[in-house]
Amino acid sequence: MITNLKSSNNEIKNGLYLVSTPIGNLNDITFRAIEILKKSHVIVCEDTRVSKVLLNKYKIKSELISNHKFNEKKNVSKILDLLKNGLIISIISDAGTPVISDPGAILINKCIENKIDIIPIPGPSSVLTALSVSGFSDKFFFYGFFPESKKKIDNDLDDLSKLDYSIIFFISAKKINKVIPYLKEYFTGRKIIICKEMTKFYEEFLRFEIDDLNLKNSEIKGELTVVISEKINNKKKADILNEFDKKIINKMINKFSIKEIISLVNYNKKISKKEIYNYCVKLKNEI
Repeated sequence: MITNLKSSNNEIKNGLYLVSTPIGNLNDITFRAIEILKKSHVIVCEDTRVSKVLLNKYKIKSELISNHKFNEKKNVSKILDLLKNGLIISIISDAGTPVISDPGAILINKCIENKIDIIPIPGPSSVLTALSVSGFSDKFFFYGFFPESKKKIDNDLDDLSKLDYSIIFFISAKKINKVIPYLKEYFTGRKIIICKEMTKFYEEFLRFEIDDLNLKNSEIKGELTVVISEKINNKKKADILNEFDKKIINKMINKFSIKEIISLVNYNKKISKKEIYNYCVKLKNEI
C-alpha cells in the first residue's frame, strides 16, 4: 500500500526520475542519484531482490514496485495515478541507465502523453564504459541485445556490416560462442572487444581480430557488452599512390599509354591499378 500521497520534498519537483545505477561496483553511484532515491516515495525497479542490494547499502527505504517485461503494461496506469497525485517516482534498472534495453519505455511515453515531467539522473552506462576502453571510433551504433532468430540476425547484421561505425551489442555469455560464426561472416576484417564483469573485481576485456575469434571459455558468465570496431583500413602507406609516384606519372603521361604506366608504376608494388588509372585519366583530362 502506498502511503503519503502528497509530496513533502519541496526542494525537488514532482515527476518521474530516471536514475542510473552502478553496472557492477556499487560505489559507482552518484551523490545526486542517492539523494533522489532517498526522496522518492516509490522506486520502480526490475527485480526487487537485485535492487535491494544497492538500496540497503545506502539505507534507502523507499517503497518498491517490480516492473519487468511481463507486467510493464499492467503497471502503467497505477504508476501514472501515483504521479498525478504528486508523488516523486524513480525508475531504475538492475544495472546502468534505465530504459536502455530495459523496461520503462511504455511508462516514459505515457508520461509524455500526460505532460508529466521526466527528469534524467545520469550515471553509469555499460555501453559508454565499453566503448571508452575499446580504442575504436567514438562514432557508434548501439544495437542492444543480439538478435535471436536467424532471419533477424541475417537481416540486421547485413545492414550493420555496411556501417563504418563502432557497433555495440549486449550478448549473454551462454550465447557468445553461438554467435561467433555470424560475427565472422558479417564483420570480417574488424576488431572486437568482449567486456565482462565491468567495474567488478574480476572485470576483463578480451580483445581479438574477429577473423581469429574462437572463444570457448566456459567460465564466462553473465551479460557481456561487445564492441565491434569500425571498418579497418588495411592499406599500407606503401600501397597508396604517393607524391613521388605522382611525379613519375606526370613525366610519363605524354609518352606512354595508361596501361604501360600502370605496369611501370606498379612494378614491385601493390598499388591499386584502379587508383593509378584514375590518376592518369585525371591528368589526361587536364591536358
